Amino acid sequence: MISAFNQWLKIPEDKLNVIKRIIMLLHNASLLIDDIQDSSKLRRGLPVSHSIFGVAQTINAANYAFFLAQQELPKLGDALAFEIFTEELLHLHRGQGMDIYWRDASICPTEEEYFTMVSNKTGGLFRLAVKLMQLASESDKDYVPLVNVLGVIFQIRDDYLNLQSGKYAKNKGFGEDLTEGKFSFPIIHSIRSNPANIQLSSILKQRTTDIDVKLFAVGYIESAGSFEHCRRKLVELTAEARAMMENIADGRSEDIEVMNQLLGMIGLEGCG
Repeated sequence: MISAFNQWLKIPEDKLNVIKRIIMLLHNASLLIDDIQDSSKLRRGLPVSHSIFGVAQTINAANYAFFLAQQELPKLGDALAFEIFTEELLHLHRGQGMDIYWRDASICPTEEEYFTMVSNKTGGLFRLAVKLMQLASESDKDYVPLVNVLGVIFQIRDDYLNLQSGKYAKNKGFGEDLTEGKFSFPIIHSIRSNPANIQLSSILKQRTTDIDVKLFAVGYIESAGSFEHCRRKLVELTAEARAMMENIADGRSEDIEVMNQLLGMIGLEGCG
């Protein structure tokens, strides 16, 4: 995604590589911590790091990676880079805190609260990358609103695939969000569509690993129209993102190609 945006922003290759390294380090660090906080078993089809190296060593490695990323900032040659870095890491941790709080307190958020959480948690690294690129670019266009929409699309798609995709199940385990007790987008819709029915919220509290119980939960979510709600929301947000990109492209063929690349990266394959 960074390379695609750089076809618009056109920053020097040396600075682009620095930004890529910063985001790579932060992304990997956040995955290490996230797997611990979610009690995950698999990551990309392999055992999670803390199940191999232990929790203490994994936390230390993740923290080390955060500071390695920070150490790269002076190479960008702009004092604002540190301010942007700190701001977005604060957003990321606030979003993660909201997600964990709802899970541990068994509180189902509203969709608006969910969007706020996603903007912080998922959108944080997207925004950080683009903001750092904008610092190094001669372009005066602000791409942050577009990145915010792309972040929400990415997370809703991830939530959908967690409960629907066979490939996702192979990489992370079937219905991991149910085992985690996570209030994902389809789960929120399903619970709020009929608050009097406590079956799904009760299953979340159990942190179940039982496949039959998970299949029952997925069937309930389907019957509530929640997967269809996800698909409609993804179509709506993708149309919004496309309109924003078309405004940026302004009919230029090379910019339209960038738009198609970005839409392909967050495409709806598997969500039909």
